[in-house]
Amino acid sequence: MENSEYIIGRNSVREAIRAGEQIDRLLVVQGVTDGSIKEILMLARTAKIVVKEISRYKMDEMCAGMGHEGKTGNHQGIAAQVPAFKYSELEDVFQLAEYRGEEPFIIILDSVQDPQNLGAIIRSAEVMGAHGVIIGKRRAASLTPAAYKVSCGAAQYIPVVKVTNINQTIEELKKRNIWAVAADMDGMPLSTTNLRGAAALVIGGEGTGVSHHTKELCDLVVKIEMSGKTGSLNAACAASVVMYEKRRQDLT
Repeated sequence: MENSEYIIGRNSVREAIRAGEQIDRLLVVQGVTDGSIKEILMLARTAKIVVKEISRYKMDEMCAGMGHEGKTGNHQGIAAQVPAFKYSELEDVFQLAEYRGEEPFIIILDSVQDPQNLGAIIRSAEVMGAHGVIIGKRRAASLTPAAYKVSCGAAQYIPVVKVTNINQTIEELKKRNIWAVAADMDGMPLSTTNLRGAAALVIGGEGTGVSHHTKELCDLVVKIEMSGKTGSLNAACAASVVMYEKRRQDLT
C-alpha cells in the first residue's frame, strides 16, 4: 500500500490501538497465539481492525531493514500497517502544555541520526512529562518503524515536530520566553543549574554533540558530571539524565 509504514512489536502495536491510531490492517504470523497476542487481537476486534495472518518468512521479509543498523526488525510476530507518520506542528506542543496547565517543556534534537536513539529519547520525553520533541529535516533520524518500536508507542502520546531549521526554531522559542539549554561537556554542572520553568533542552548528535552556532544561541550550557573512565554517554542516555533533573527540579 502506498504511503504506508509499519509499526512492529507487541508493545508498540498495543499502544497504537489503545491510542486510536489509524490502522489499515493488523498482520500476525501464522500460529502465534500466546497471551499478549491474544490480548492485542481482542483490542483489534473491538476497534474493528482487519487482521490478516501471514507466514513468518513473509513477516521477516517485510521487516527487513527495520532493525538496528539495517537488520531485520524484531517484530515479535505482529505488525500494524498504518499511514505514513504525520508529524505535529509546533503549536501542538504549546496546546498540550496549556491543556496540562504547565509551562512548556520541549526536547530539541540537534542532528541525532540513530533511529534507536530517537525512539529512546521520545520514550523518555513522554515519561518525563515533556510536551514535545523537535527534530530537524536534514542530517537527522526520522520517525521510522525502528524508531517507533524503540519508543514503545510513546510517539502516540507526545507531539513530534520536524522543522527545517533548528536554530530558527530556538530563536522562535526564545521570543516566547522559553529558555534554551544545551547539554554539552563544556557547560556548567547540571546539578547546580536552575532548570525550572519553561525550557527547551537541546541534545546533540552522536559523536558531534551540539553544533557551535546552536550552543551560542542557547541561554545556558550544562554538563553531566561523570566519574567513570569512559567519560561520555550516548545521546539517549544523556537526554534521559538531563530530562530527569529538569523534572526533579520542577517537582521540588
